[in-house]
Amino acid sequence: MARARKFPRFIAPRLRESLADTPVVLIHGPRQSGKTTLARSVGEPRGYRYYSFDDDVARSAAETDPAGFVAELPRRAILDEVQRVPALFFGLKRAVDRDRVPGRFLLTGSANVLFVPRLADSLAGRMAILRLHPLAQSELAGKVPHFLDTLFAAGFPTATSDRLGPELAERIVAGGYPAALSRQTARRRRAWYLDYVETQVQRDVRDLAQIRALEAVPRLLALAAGYTARLINVTDLAAPFQLARQTVYDYVILLERVFLIERLPPWHTNRLSRLVKTPKVHVGDTGVACALLGLDAAQLYRDRATLGPMLETFVYQELKRQASWGDVPVSFHHFRDRDGFEVDLVLERGTQIAGIEVKAAATVTPADFRGLRKLREAANVRFTAGIVLYDGEITATFGDGLFAVAVRALWETT
Repeated sequence: MARARKFPRFIAPRLRESLADTPVVLIHGPRQSGKTTLARSVGEPRGYRYYSFDDDVARSAAETDPAGFVAELPRRAILDEVQRVPALFFGLKRAVDRDRVPGRFLLTGSANVLFVPRLADSLAGRMAILRLHPLAQSELAGKVPHFLDTLFAAGFPTATSDRLGPELAERIVAGGYPAALSRQTARRRRAWYLDYVETQVQRDVRDLAQIRALEAVPRLLALAAGYTARLINVTDLAAPFQLARQTVYDYVILLERVFLIERLPPWHTNRLSRLVKTPKVHVGDTGVACALLGLDAAQLYRDRATLGPMLETFVYQELKRQASWGDVPVSFHHFRDRDGFEVDLVLERGTQIAGIEVKAAATVTPADFRGLRKLREAANVRFTAGIVLYDGEITATFGDGLFAVAVRALWETT
């Protein structure tokens, strides 16, 4: 079996900070994104003992007597895949309330516990939650990026760089999962992604809900991959299946809970009344999406109708990954109104708002800033910058806080 390559995880300093002042720290994110590796690399040198609930004996013991299981744990413990034993959260709460020492428990989970309020609420005020994504392009490059800081400072200087061209499609298709990236060929990476989806459905999705049509879930995810970066329409997603619209909606929520898809909410303001309030759907990783669609890099690069939305998802996921280790929270939205003005990504950091339009083309014209100008008008003094991110050679200003920026600046900004 090929060994996964080691890459820096830029969220590690935030994990260390959280362990220094919070009794329970949860790292959650998709299975195989590197949660266990991160937890053990940070925790074990500090004396943490490791327990995995993928182990049948550990899981059975914890389910049978959660309070007793917690009571027998050492002073510092890593509990891996904790979503598989939801009853354990209440035992952890009691243990922390008896001894509120920082860094008592380091948890990992492959399902989003925030979707189960009673679990998250049981540790409210006692638990820090960190989201670990698959690898960012900047982590693959081994360089801490400053793109978000540059964006919110509207500080893109005029510069030139080489186009990515076909390399951009290669990066999109490769995705960000460490185990997939350790494989030497695109064909083997695609096989890993397809096996990964099947495993997710058979383990985590089945654990979370009793689904009578489990075989429909991978097909639904593949359909969602073809809809990535579009407004979500459950009726369209339900059309190929002999399932009720509500059932398909419930499946979408399940896929979101295991981080395989994400809904991007609309941005809104009282200054505008004709806004579209439907969220967009984005697949959690473009490597998974391209594998499900049967696309290699050459096919994706030729298929411009698919390349555009896939690039938008790629940019969104890269920015979400970078934001996850930042000091100041960033929220993500999209903007669209009924007059046809739209912006692919709207980012809010504090009182600042920035917009990003994504293009797969090699050129930018003033018309490409149409939606960003509308966003600037709506956001008023909160608007900081708007950029068209494209696969070109020149980063340049278009005046009044608007810029054309080469897409490689996402991970090469210094």
